[in-house]
Amino acid sequence: MLTPNIPNIRILNAEEPHPEGYVTSDGKWAAVPWGKKYVILCNGEQVHTSSSFYLAKDYILKKVKQTPRNRKSSSTLETFL
Repeated sequence: MLTPNIPNIRILNAEEPHPEGYVTSDGKWAAVPWGKKYVILCNGEQVHTSSSFYLAKDYILKKVKQTPRNRKSSSTLETFL
Protein backbone atom coordinates (compact mmCIF):
# COMPACT_ATOMS: atom_id res chain seq x y z
CA MET A 1 0.00 0.00 0.00
CA LEU A 2 1.34 3.43 -0.93
CA THR A 3 1.37 6.27 1.57
CA PRO A 4 0.52 9.78 0.38
CA ASN A 5 3.24 12.38 0.16
CA ILE A 6 2.14 15.33 2.29
CA PRO A 7 4.67 18.17 2.20
CA ASN A 8 3.38 19.91 5.35
CA ILE A 9 2.02 17.23 7.67
CA ARG A 10 1.33 19.76 10.46
CA ILE A 11 -1.69 21.08 8.52
CA LEU A 12 -3.48 17.79 9.24
CA ASN A 13 -2.63 17.74 12.95
CA ALA A 14 -5.87 18.04 14.96
CA GLU A 15 -4.08 19.31 18.09
CA GLU A 16 -2.90 22.45 16.31
CA PRO A 17 -5.94 23.88 14.55
CA HIS A 18 -4.06 26.82 13.04
CA PRO A 19 -0.44 25.84 12.43
CA GLU A 20 0.17 28.68 9.97
CA GLY A 21 -0.66 31.41 12.51
CA TYR A 22 -2.70 34.58 12.17
CA VAL A 23 -2.09 37.89 10.41
CA THR A 24 -4.30 40.98 10.49
CA SER A 25 -5.57 42.37 7.19
CA ASP A 26 -3.21 45.35 7.33
CA GLY A 27 -0.24 43.08 8.11
CA LYS A 28 0.76 45.02 11.21
CA TRP A 29 0.04 42.24 13.74
CA ALA A 30 0.86 38.53 13.45
CA ALA A 31 0.77 35.41 15.61
CA VAL A 32 3.47 32.98 14.50
CA PRO A 33 3.79 29.41 15.80
CA TRP A 34 6.94 28.85 17.82
CA GLY A 35 7.14 25.30 19.12
CA LYS A 36 3.94 24.77 21.12
CA LYS A 37 3.47 28.51 21.70
CA TYR A 38 2.67 31.50 19.52
CA VAL A 39 4.85 34.59 19.29
CA ILE A 40 2.96 37.83 18.69
CA LEU A 41 4.65 40.34 16.42
CA CYS A 42 3.78 43.99 15.85
CA ASN A 43 5.57 45.71 12.96
CA GLY A 44 8.15 42.91 12.93
CA GLU A 45 9.00 43.13 16.64
CA GLN A 46 8.12 40.51 19.23
CA VAL A 47 5.73 41.99 21.78
CA HIS A 48 4.18 38.97 23.53
CA THR A 49 4.10 35.17 23.75
CA SER A 50 0.89 33.15 24.12
CA SER A 51 0.33 29.53 24.96
CA SER A 52 -2.40 28.93 22.37
CA PHE A 53 -3.66 30.25 19.06
CA TYR A 54 -6.89 31.53 20.56
CA LEU A 55 -5.13 33.49 23.31
CA ALA A 56 -2.77 35.00 20.74
CA LYS A 57 -5.65 36.03 18.47
CA ASP A 58 -7.59 37.52 21.40
CA TYR A 59 -4.50 39.50 22.44
CA ILE A 60 -4.10 40.89 18.93
CA LEU A 61 -7.78 41.79 18.58
CA LYS A 62 -7.74 43.63 21.92
CA LYS A 63 -4.64 45.60 20.93
CA VAL A 64 -6.09 46.48 17.52
CA LYS A 65 -9.29 47.68 19.19
CA GLN A 66 -7.29 49.87 21.61
CA THR A 67 -5.34 51.70 18.90
CA PRO A 68 -6.95 54.93 17.74
CA ARG A 69 -8.35 54.90 14.25
CA ASN A 70 -7.28 57.33 11.59
CA ARG A 71 -9.75 60.09 12.20
CA LYS A 72 -9.74 63.36 10.37
CA SER A 73 -8.69 65.97 12.87
CA SER A 74 -9.35 69.60 12.33
CA SER A 75 -6.50 72.01 12.63
CA THR A 76 -6.69 75.14 14.75
CA LEU A 77 -6.90 77.28 11.62
CA GLU A 78 -10.04 75.44 10.44
CA THR A 79 -11.79 76.18 13.71
CA PHE A 80 -11.40 79.92 13.17
CA LEU A 81 -12.60 79.90 9.56
